[in-house]
Amino acid sequence: MPQLGLGTWPLSDSEAEQAVVDGVAAGYRLFDTAYAYGNEQGVGKGLRACGLPREELFITTKLNGAWHGYEAAQEAWADGARRLDVDYIDLLLIHWPLPAQDRYVDAWRGLAKLLEDAKVRAIGTSNFKPAQLDRLLDEVGVVPDVNQIQLSPYTTRDAARAYHAEQGIVTQSWSPLGLGRELLREPVIVETAQLHGRTPAQVVLRWHIELGLAAVPKTQQPARMASNIDLFDWSLSAAEVQAISQLDKGEAFADDSDVIGH
Repeated sequence: MPQLGLGTWPLSDSEAEQAVVDGVAAGYRLFDTAYAYGNEQGVGKGLRACGLPREELFITTKLNGAWHGYEAAQEAWADGARRLDVDYIDLLLIHWPLPAQDRYVDAWRGLAKLLEDAKVRAIGTSNFKPAQLDRLLDEVGVVPDVNQIQLSPYTTRDAARAYHAEQGIVTQSWSPLGLGRELLREPVIVETAQLHGRTPAQVVLRWHIELGLAAVPKTQQPARMASNIDLFDWSLSAAEVQAISQLDKGEAFADDSDVIGH
């Protein structure tokens, strides 16, 4: 899985199609969508229009709570693959745990079957807490390849990252640049960007890279796509990473997946 991908929420089908084409031109190979985004069909059209063979592209999508079940997960895969017009999905995630519904373990069994049948190349979760991941491991015995969580210098999620590292789960950051533009105006971000001759967004994304995280920033502007992926021929010092991490506002600043989701 590429370490950096392109998020597609909240783009329409037509916008997502163009974003995939522009993203490929900028160097992206991972494109992140979901049933809830309503743009899987557009992402699929972009895949076919971008000029690259399918095997060079990595597609992530996610199933909603309506498909939290063993058989339902099979249906979710079939519907998603049809909309994307692909024979396989690279990474399929359970979008939210929805613990009040309490069917995510059955959904995980369904994803494990899809992996066994080679209909997906990897399976994972999104917005799951360590206790919820423990249930998957205890009751199904299959470790998620990825847990995609809200993570930025404002929400460093130290406990979740430590748990993932212990279990061999890749941590992938959604909203890696924070929500809104406030994070990019923080003095430590702005000053570090000036020191390196980079943009604030590049500094934040490089922070993710330094921590060994994967990330899916979103933009539909080709210039920003190119800037956001220009991360791999420079670095931040350990002191700079630590200073940026001090912006953490704590776990309460992140969305609580015990009470929200879809």
